[in-house]
Amino acid sequence: MSLIHFNYYSECLSKITDFYVVAPDDMNEMMKKGNASYERPAKLLILLHGYSGNAADWLTGSPIRELAGKYNLVVAMPAGDNSFYTDAAHTGGKYCTFIGQELVQYLRRMFSLPDRSEDTFIGGYSMGGYGAIHIALAFPETFSKVIGLSNALIVEGLSSIEEGNPVANRAYYEACFGDLNKAAMTMANPKLQLEQLQKAGQEVPSFFLACGTEDFLYTANRDFAAWVQEKKVDMEYHESHGIHNWAFWDSQLEPALQWLLR
Repeated sequence: MSLIHFNYYSECLSKITDFYVVAPDDMNEMMKKGNASYERPAKLLILLHGYSGNAADWLTGSPIRELAGKYNLVVAMPAGDNSFYTDAAHTGGKYCTFIGQELVQYLRRMFSLPDRSEDTFIGGYSMGGYGAIHIALAFPETFSKVIGLSNALIVEGLSSIEEGNPVANRAYYEACFGDLNKAAMTMANPKLQLEQLQKAGQEVPSFFLACGTEDFLYTANRDFAAWVQEKKVDMEYHESHGIHNWAFWDSQLEPALQWLLR
């Protein structure tokens, strides 16, 4: 397995940003023998970190290097800062477009990956789970499947954020989402994104959603999964004992990868 750390100038972000890539380009024949994942070209998975995290989070918190080799996946892990992976109004704030378009195109060229949506996936946890859902719905022609773990589905509650919020102040959320009183009625809301795709007759990505029953985001995740099911979108939902931590996310990672490759 190759582990590569990129420092890359992004047009969307107007800066040099970094991301890691795990690539199964040096797996020996003995490791490949009998593994059906190596009877096809490698597929691309982008994994997004959570709030206050960085590009190395998945490498230090999960067994993604081992699993990428097992399932013949090129896995890219970009730095999302604390952006919520939206396209913010300010210069250098287009994280959604950076990941959903610029980064995907670069990785396909760099690693000679297929350019089909059925070979391109995105996932994340917490803020990154929201980001993965948001980006997949913004670029449904690029991503066929999305993994969302303990997703920070907070858009519909942003109007009630108080200045003394213990996570971040209103100015932070305004930088990510614009007018907080209107955010729920914009394309920052995954529900509106999904409904717009259905109205236009476009393909909606499939969802793998999971959340721990003791997670502070559990209710929002359970309700969103029920709503997606009502919309008759292809989805697999898992809940089990767990809180907002790597123990839960790691328990869901391999089942999610197996689901991707069905």
